[in-house]
Amino acid sequence: MKRNLKFIIPFLILVLSLFSFDQITKNTEEKDKVLINLLKYVLTNGHYSPQQLNDQFSETVFNSFIENLDPSRRYFLQSDIEEFSKFKFEIDDELNNEELAFFNLVHSRFIERLNDTKTYYPEILAIANDFSIDEELNLDHKDAPYAESKDELKENWRKQLKFSTLSRVYDKVSEKEEAAKKNNETYTIHTTDPEFIQFEKEAREASQKFYDDFFNRMEDLDHEDWFGTYLNNITAAFDPHTSYFPPRTKKQFDEDISGKLEGIGARLMQKNDYTKVTELISGGPAWRAGELEAGDIILKVAQGDEEPLDIVGMRLSHAIEFIKGKKGTEVRLTLKKIDGTIEVISIIRDIVEIEETFVKSSIIDKDGKRFGVINLPKFYIDFSDKEGRNCADDMALEIENLKIEGVDGIMIDLRNNGGGSLPSVVEMAGLFIEDGPIVQVKYKNDKPIVQKDRNKSILWNGPLVVLTNELSASASEIFAAAMQDYKRAIIIGSKQTFGKGTVQSVLDLNRYSNYSGDLGGLNMTIQKFYRINGGSTQLEGIKPDIVLPSRFTYMNVGEKDYDNPLPWDQIKKANYDLWDNYSNFDKVVNNSIERINENSTFLLIDENAKWLKKGRDDNTVYLEFDQYSTDLKKHNKESKKFKELSKYETNLTFRSPKYELPMIALDSLLGQKRTAWHKNLAKDIYIEEGLNVLGELKIKQEVHLVKK
Repeated sequence: MKRNLKFIIPFLILVLSLFSFDQITKNTEEKDKVLINLLKYVLTNGHYSPQQLNDQFSETVFNSFIENLDPSRRYFLQSDIEEFSKFKFEIDDELNNEELAFFNLVHSRFIERLNDTKTYYPEILAIANDFSIDEELNLDHKDAPYAESKDELKENWRKQLKFSTLSRVYDKVSEKEEAAKKNNETYTIHTTDPEFIQFEKEAREASQKFYDDFFNRMEDLDHEDWFGTYLNNITAAFDPHTSYFPPRTKKQFDEDISGKLEGIGARLMQKNDYTKVTELISGGPAWRAGELEAGDIILKVAQGDEEPLDIVGMRLSHAIEFIKGKKGTEVRLTLKKIDGTIEVISIIRDIVEIEETFVKSSIIDKDGKRFGVINLPKFYIDFSDKEGRNCADDMALEIENLKIEGVDGIMIDLRNNGGGSLPSVVEMAGLFIEDGPIVQVKYKNDKPIVQKDRNKSILWNGPLVVLTNELSASASEIFAAAMQDYKRAIIIGSKQTFGKGTVQSVLDLNRYSNYSGDLGGLNMTIQKFYRINGGSTQLEGIKPDIVLPSRFTYMNVGEKDYDNPLPWDQIKKANYDLWDNYSNFDKVVNNSIERINENSTFLLIDENAKWLKKGRDDNTVYLEFDQYSTDLKKHNKESKKFKELSKYETNLTFRSPKYELPMIALDSLLGQKRTAWHKNLAKDIYIEEGLNVLGELKIKQEVHLVKK
């Protein structure tokens, strides 16, 4: 708390002395200047790694603002970019001088280009497409040049609209082919057939409706929305997790963290024109359904049986409005999976089931030994209730129950665990070591604070394995790092964890000014985590002792997938002693690596990962129907080779611990959930290899201590 006051008290005094808000009216331009000044001060004085407002910073904001407004090069002309370029190294000066000329010019020109587009996209869609012409479209727009003229811009739009129409035609043809296949018939069609011509007409009409709706939504955006976008490009130049919340967004955030919103339970991000799934919220309907995955791209959204709405090119805030909804309602999502295939899934919206975020365990007997598998979806704690649950206490109870069952080893599954409470991490890590440092936390310009476990007793002194993946983030990385640094557990998982080694705090900007209007909020990075060995968890994450191949092996996932992430660095190592109670640690690691390298399923997973990377790098789309169809069918045929991975079975049988059986007898729904979980465990090759490792680990000496 003292550290918060150390920043906030001088901040309040200086802000109130710098800005005489009593004299400021509610005029939009004056409010913009208030926000610019306020954010500039907060960011340069409160951010963990403040950026210098110089020419390099200016160039970053310049490029990102234009890129975010027009990622597909659909609106601006090269002459616009040249006109804007006079501000390329001047934005820092504008911020210091309370000037908004760059924003005003780019924003007004963008609106002008939007209005231009509204006049000619209907003209393009009024003309039938010829899908027998050999044409291509490159979907990688990042290095594409801007159009030199409006005619060239129209040509770019023609190709984009042709692709939009073509994909819809292909969907209709595919439906016909599938129906024929079910009847043991063959369906063929040519671009000159009347039915194809009708499909093309209907597809153009659907594209017309989508863009009509799209531009109507764009017209609904007001100055607050556009200026908020600009401010977020300024905050993103500091790091990807620092962001400005306009008043409406701040209200949505407050509702989200209070758990009042109903929806599918997924976190989304904008990636160029696409809405991408970054995380499934533990216990949410999408998480329970098991079909939506991080990395999926949502192409269309349908409400129940209604016609799907194309959300490609839609702003994230608007896309979310169609995806979320009331409990009990159905949403159908058309997805582009990471392997490039297109799937339609159905999710019944609901409220996140808190029970599913809690620790749970399963028992498995294998090769004459008994093991406990503990799943921890997040590091939770209830700060508002002294009697509320927290993951450290629940983990301790779970371990006590597993000890009663006589387990020989424990595996903690932290896959897809996005983090949570730092105090809980420290307390939980203390269950497995005698005492000592767990993590180092550092504020800007301060010495690191070493957070320690001070209880000398150990609850579990037996073999321990921790399972991670690319989506194990933040608190998960701290726990895994501590267990690795002490050599207390073998860490096994994909090539590295998420790599988020920073902490954010949400500031209500209205608290720091006497401006009469609503200024929104700022989510700002204020701290950084470091391992006890001195290395940061930022960007590089935790590299496991045993690397398992995964679908993401050859892709940048996690923090590396963001723009402007804070760098990895290191500080002084904390004082700690190795646990050093395994007699065969290195041998077990080497044995596992040999097994993985010889395992046909792991080899197929690695082959799949290479195939996925190749497909991700291929951004060429054929606009001739037969080529387009052949290309997609070839891709889908190749993907079937890897569908075998989903059919893998371990032949292991998992069961609930004895203490849970009376609860299951009284709660059939809990029993159904546990049965489904155990079936998934029995198909999980990563769990299987973790158990192989656990079974080989040998303790030098048995120590039975009880943590109070």
